[in-house]
Amino acid sequence: MRRLSAAIKSPELVETHRVGPRTREWIVRASECPALVPLNIAHVGFADAAVPYTMVRTDLAGTYFLACFGGEGRILLDGRWKRCTAGLACMAPPHALHAFHAIPGKRWSFAWVRFDAAAGKGPLGTASAPVLAKFHCEAVASAVQGLYHEQQGEAQPAALHQWAELIHSYVLRFAQPWHVEDRLTQLWDAVAAAPGEPWNLTELSRRVHCSGEHLRRLCRRQLGRSPMEQVTHLRIRHAAALLIETDLKLEAIADAVGYANPFVFSNTFKKWTGWRPSEYRLRPDGGRLGRVGKGRGVS
Repeated sequence: MRRLSAAIKSPELVETHRVGPRTREWIVRASECPALVPLNIAHVGFADAAVPYTMVRTDLAGTYFLACFGGEGRILLDGRWKRCTAGLACMAPPHALHAFHAIPGKRWSFAWVRFDAAAGKGPLGTASAPVLAKFHCEAVASAVQGLYHEQQGEAQPAALHQWAELIHSYVLRFAQPWHVEDRLTQLWDAVAAAPGEPWNLTELSRRVHCSGEHLRRLCRRQLGRSPMEQVTHLRIRHAAALLIETDLKLEAIADAVGYANPFVFSNTFKKWTGWRPSEYRLRPDGGRLGRVGKGRGVS
């Protein structure tokens, strides 16, 4: 993991929503805007953020989409802190550790879409959905701002519905980018179907008939991950499902997702989700999908 500057202190990874006097947030919640309900959207919003703005969710109940249209902040995805600058969007899956914060000396402008837990399945949960990639972030922000201003004004149902549909279509476009090659979609579907196989860069490259370096470039551009980071993502996602849905021992789950050493599996699971496998399974409701997030605030 690339080290952040010593001047940039990352927040402690405990449940947090800190806004601060120099940050402004504009939010539209489904409870106020019925047009969001059929799309499984809990709320949308946009922010102009500055230190000490911090958000940490240790158990994100639904998919979270963020699009940066100005400035720079830091986001935690796949267990790593990453720069989020104008023109970059990110997507965090349900029941994952998710965090972001403003950094000293810089403002950060972004829009977000927070889905209900039920939206974690289906088109937002595909194997080839990117985690961090370039996107039309200003367009997303304009759509969110349009919905907000319509909601504050006459709030005509037809107009609200059109803005909500536009926002949803942008998120789907990010989750299912048209430029992802069919061979890559098929590759990640194959990995997701058999996470316990001994996947390596040579085998992945062979399956899509390209060099390892070319596959790395494609994955970085389209997914925001390296090929083997994508394999890890799919393994951890499958392991989380097994922890939720079965009573298999941790050793069996580790083996099922390609880890011969259960300690390595446990450490990797902790890094990517924020929980040890045993902790994940023993949460109050067993981590069942559809639970209501325990966090406060907007996310």
